[in-house]
Amino acid sequence: MTEEEKIIKIKEQLDDIRPFLNMDGGDIEFIKYEDDYLYVKLTGACAMCGFQDVTLKDNIEAFLKEEVPDLKGVINLSL
Repeated sequence: MTEEEKIIKIKEQLDDIRPFLNMDGGDIEFIKYEDDYLYVKLTGACAMCGFQDVTLKDNIEAFLKEEVPDLKGVINLSL
């Protein structure tokens, strides 16, 4: 899978995740994919949530790794 294909797949997956974050008043913004790390910005209620690390690692990162196995991690730039 090329870098461009990975980015397309990641963006598609983020679009699938977004409604669940929206239900709690939050959102996620794709910033960049570089060196197999995804950089995002959590916004809305997610930006202030004390569980954002859990959401990123246990939910979003795990979900994305199923489709993009090369993904090493998800980094939140809104911290």
